[in-house]
Amino acid sequence: MKRERDWSESVLNVFVGLVLVFLALPTLAVIPMSFNSAELLVFPPPGYSTRWFATFFQRSEWYGAAINSLIVALLTTAVATIVGTAASMALARSRFRLKGAVAVVFLLPMMVPAIVTGVALYRSYAVWGLAGTIPGLVLAHTIVALPFVVINVSAVLNRMDWRMEQAALSLGASHLQAFLRVTLPIIKPGVMAGALFAFLTSFDEVVVALFMTGVDTVTLPVQMWAGIRFEINPVVAAVSVMLVGLSVFVFTVYALLRRSQP
Repeated sequence: MKRERDWSESVLNVFVGLVLVFLALPTLAVIPMSFNSAELLVFPPPGYSTRWFATFFQRSEWYGAAINSLIVALLTTAVATIVGTAASMALARSRFRLKGAVAVVFLLPMMVPAIVTGVALYRSYAVWGLAGTIPGLVLAHTIVALPFVVINVSAVLNRMDWRMEQAALSLGASHLQAFLRVTLPIIKPGVMAGALFAFLTSFDEVVVALFMTGVDTVTLPVQMWAGIRFEINPVVAAVSVMLVGLSVFVFTVYALLRRSQP
């Protein structure tokens, strides 16, 4: 019986490994294409060069879009983390009947297709004058990223022992002191995970950004989309490799921070 179980687990591990390789192959194929010496996306490359990485830093439309994406992603992370943590705290403490419906409202941007969100926001932005502005992009990306913060923070709050906070309050701490010194250190892993996903979601978002961006607020994913449509040169592959590297770096830093916590 044990031998059959070990054999089935081995088969399952091999199958899962093959699926992961199949999913990762398209991403890995981008790496040699980013060092392509040809003028078009060709695989396998006829030669290797770093010219397309240099092109990214030499052309203002590319590095300018990267700067816009970084600014929007950082602001979105800050706003989504604060609002999402506050919403999660309110939902965890509340006991009213419509609590489930309110929680679903916060998760709707994850369930509704991005193009529906983009069209709805564009109509409102056209009236408010927010289309093509950094604040407008931050607000739109905050709506898209908020569910990831709510999910991660709520998962930690559901396992939290609220008696620890109540003990701090009974010893004379204010509600703010109890939150900063007791609750926040406990839920910090969920807050960090939510902030991480909010940053990556904003930095990588393209569908909603297509409706929101203007001439001076083009983000990197939108620029990549335009590059694929009109240029089809390996600079898109070079940017893709840098984005993959950024994601790996962010997750590595997060893992190291989690490991360093007591």
